[in-house]
Amino acid sequence: MSLVLPSELVVDRFLPTVRAMLAAELAERGMTQQEIAANLGVTQAAVSKYVSGESGGDDRFRDDPETVATVERIADGLASGGMDGYDALAELLSLVRSLEDRGPICELHEEEMPALRGLGCDLCVRGLDPEVSAERDVLATVRTAARTLAATPGMVDCIPNVGTNVGMALPDARDETDVAAIPGRIYAMGGRIEIPAHPEFGASKHVATAILAAGAIDPAVRGAINIATDDAILEAAREMELDPLEFSADYEDRGEHLRTRFEERGGVPRVAYHSGAFGIEPATYVFGESADDAAALIGELLDASMA
Repeated sequence: MSLVLPSELVVDRFLPTVRAMLAAELAERGMTQQEIAANLGVTQAAVSKYVSGESGGDDRFRDDPETVATVERIADGLASGGMDGYDALAELLSLVRSLEDRGPICELHEEEMPALRGLGCDLCVRGLDPEVSAERDVLATVRTAARTLAATPGMVDCIPNVGTNVGMALPDARDETDVAAIPGRIYAMGGRIEIPAHPEFGASKHVATAILAAGAIDPAVRGAINIATDDAILEAAREMELDPLEFSADYEDRGEHLRTRFEERGGVPRVAYHSGAFGIEPATYVFGESADDAAALIGELLDASMA
């Protein structure tokens, strides 16, 4: 029996097909062959073959709905600038894992190694560590939420002087090292929102404290974003019947103070704010079950406040 690793099939069959699909999609979106080559890490000659349809490829991947959807999503992101190479790589790795779980890659593997047929082989997915998977999902969600904020109309005016951060905790988070956020925070510069780095665990103290306080009262609340306190946004929240919770800016232990205020409320509000104090800038926290839930709510609040 010949030994063929699934990764060999990914390199030999999956990757060339997806590169060809991506090249064609990017060309349709107006990218030059030179730009496509730079994004895909191949030569311009290879791109020319991809675009002309001379590169072949495996129809199992070309016809797979999940592969088609992922390629289109990556092409949209790269062409619009809303996705960078890191994000595209994350999308492709997620796709590969999915296709190895009784998908086309698994099918190809059984063809190359007939001895695997009928065994219900799960070698590719059995070794995935659930904790690693949870961390990966949280980091991806924070990245998505940060990009959502950057694209939200009016958000640039909601960035406080100290910056905004997007945070999300792992399930059963114990301390700030279990909370992912943007290192250095998100800032407004020249009328644009700048995201300085990809999210990391332990990158935030303030937003992490708010998330941990919320999670102690309601474990389902794992995401939060801080923005500048704004009367129009608070009024929009009231009109949406969210009933913002005011807390004190002048505190010794913010985590304990927030937990106490949440307990007094009888749960975690979607919006909590303070009006500042000496040397403390007014701040509002928007909570959600995830970071992207919080980002979506901020978009709704901004839309309502500007209506």
